Amino acid sequence: MSDRLFTPEEVNRLIPRLTALLDTAMERYRQAVALQERLREERTRRAEASGEGVAAQIDRSTGQALAERLDGLGIELRQAIGEIEALGGVVKDLGTGLVDFPGRGPGDRREQVVNLCWRYGEAAVEFWHGMDEGFAQRKPLP
Repeated sequence: MSDRLFTPEEVNRLIPRLTALLDTAMERYRQAVALQERLREERTRRAEASGEGVAAQIDRSTGQALAERLDGLGIELRQAIGEIEALGGVVKDLGTGLVDFPGRGPGDRREQVVNLCWRYGEAAVEFWHGMDEGFAQRKPLP
């Protein structure tokens, strides 16, 4: 993480790019979660069919294809997260598209470093929380 501190305005200017990156990251995450479940099911099926010759071979090749696709999704996901991090954001939750940016606290907390908290779909960064707090402790920016 860099030592850069963001203003809400700076984060707001990044929102179009963040939205595009999160579109990709969140979709790859959903696909990967679904694929992991299919892969688990396939491995269970393969274990059950291990004595059935051709059926076991078909299951093994299907499992291999699923595993390779999962690897590809992981690469794409890491790339999108890396681009968000290069902008200065820290991805906190891919399920909801939660990204924090370090910034100065509002008002009388100006000397504190806080997280400016933005969630996918929000038009602007409107919340902050302490560095040792999370989404549940978000407070509105003045």
